[in-house]
Amino acid sequence: MGDQQEEKNRENQANKRPPKLPIPGKRNVLITSALPYVNNVPHLGNIIGSVLSGDVFARYCRLRGHNVLYICGTDEYGTATETKAMEENCTPQEICDKYHAIHKEVYDWFDISFDEFGRTSTPQQTEICQAIFKKLMENNWLSENIMQQLYCDTCERFLADRFVEGTCPTLGCDYDSARGDQCEKCGKFLNPTELINPRCKVCQTTPRTRDTNNLFLELPLLKDNLQSYISEMSVTGSWSQNAIQTTHAWLRDGLKPRCITRDLKWGVPVPLEKFKDKVFYVWFDAPIGYISITSCYTPDWEKWWKNPENVELYQFMGKDNVPFHTVMFPSTLIGTRENWTLMKNISVTEYLNYESGKFSKSKGVGVFGNDARDAHHPAEVWRYYLLANRPEISDTIFTWEDFQAKLNNELIHNLGNFIHRVLSFIANTSGKGYGTVIPDAPGAESHPLTIKFAIDVTNLVDEYVKAMDQVKLKQGLKCAMSISGAGNTYLQASQYFRLYEEDQASCSIVVRTSVGVVCILARLLEPFMPSFSHKVFKLLKLPPETTFSLSEEDDCLERAKRPWEVIPSGHTIEKLYPLFMKLTDDEVKGFKAKYAGSGTNKAKQESGSKKLAERLKQTHIC
Repeated sequence: MGDQQEEKNRENQANKRPPKLPIPGKRNVLITSALPYVNNVPHLGNIIGSVLSGDVFARYCRLRGHNVLYICGTDEYGTATETKAMEENCTPQEICDKYHAIHKEVYDWFDISFDEFGRTSTPQQTEICQAIFKKLMENNWLSENIMQQLYCDTCERFLADRFVEGTCPTLGCDYDSARGDQCEKCGKFLNPTELINPRCKVCQTTPRTRDTNNLFLELPLLKDNLQSYISEMSVTGSWSQNAIQTTHAWLRDGLKPRCITRDLKWGVPVPLEKFKDKVFYVWFDAPIGYISITSCYTPDWEKWWKNPENVELYQFMGKDNVPFHTVMFPSTLIGTRENWTLMKNISVTEYLNYESGKFSKSKGVGVFGNDARDAHHPAEVWRYYLLANRPEISDTIFTWEDFQAKLNNELIHNLGNFIHRVLSFIANTSGKGYGTVIPDAPGAESHPLTIKFAIDVTNLVDEYVKAMDQVKLKQGLKCAMSISGAGNTYLQASQYFRLYEEDQASCSIVVRTSVGVVCILARLLEPFMPSFSHKVFKLLKLPPETTFSLSEEDDCLERAKRPWEVIPSGHTIEKLYPLFMKLTDDEVKGFKAKYAGSGTNKAKQESGSKKLAERLKQTHIC
């Protein structure tokens, strides 16, 4: 774990610097990941759906030389928290404290480089949320109306959406455990009163309908302003197709007033005497959490959030969060008539499912954040797998066989093989090799095979930068991995082992060119696998902080055109050690049993994890 801890220590030091603020004349990028609910441990689908994707783009933007602020935190108010508190027989605040710490620990292990990871149960959240609400009132975008809500006589309380279950009313669905806010089977947003045969989730009795007075955001009155924003920004910001489709569906079906208050105790209080027993509905207050968390990071938060001329806002989330970010949150900010920084780009993922079904913590099905850590493969392997499988267009499925194939075939046989062949040859001190010293390579610019390789690398670097600039993360990763594939082909075609004896000048050209490409690869892969890249830089004896970036000033394309000049001749490297450890069939069987949620013998369930842990100790791989 040494290299990983070293990097975290560097990042912790960086976090002690004064808060970052927008810099005039520079590209200022504000990045948010959808705030994860605080009521459970995040699973792999949660991680790739928002925080990991946002982290990759944040790291890439930093390498490009942009001024980046990456914000996230736990979403702590609302029914989900109250429900979990009842399940665990504690207070909502205790639930929030417990799971906020769990989330932070998981994201730290996954190398997520937040500038601020906060929470919504803060005084800043209350202050900013209430201030936005008062502006909406002043501008007459709110209405008061009586709505029917289910009331449980047994529990003596109005039932919030998630406290109600019943049969989905959607034709052809008929799912009998639909929640009061959304059906998990068909995905349709619901009102609790629409459910067939509703029941109280707490006591299972049938609730009755009662009138309750609430406040509504008049989305129909804001439609023209919202439509103008969407039409411009969806094109300018190159919104992902799934975000555009979902947003247009909401507009096509007609916007309706949305209730922004609820009969709950755990939330931001409504600052009106008439509604003193109500709090804001979580969909209204949660996105404001991005702003309040930024205000916890710096008192000058308005320089980020009320500065659309100089700040670009990129937001990452799963598909179920789209309407809250493209319709409701922008409408809320537009309604204040203040100069808010509105979202430029939205990057949306579909769902990642587990094996043959869904992740379920209660049933022990699937890999959750703490499970990934306990499986003894380093974070870089999990990051690679999730990003290579990022569900950008359709749902994808995690399987242990696919995880094994990605690790063994792509990370080890492709990437690891290229790096090992190059560095082990240079580090060889017993005859065939360079004794850890990078050789000179005169004549590289006229070596036909090397020129072709340099052109291929340059083209792939160019494709990588274009893909990443457009937030096509999966394509960017594919381009980087294609470079290592091209490197293996180059080494094979050059027959460098034979060249060492027959034509040392040509061999030196191949070796110095290849080690330059290893350095380029380490930089390109850094947003995806930061701890892996830092291991490679350490092997190359190059400081990650000062080795070339991807900024326009550094011009990575020019370096790619002449990879034999990336690292100077005479430079020495470290002795190589294995960068990845294979996953065996027996270990896969053990992991499949452990996370299947079955009653399998515990010793058998943990066999894969224990075997791998022992092997990792023996080979000193973290």
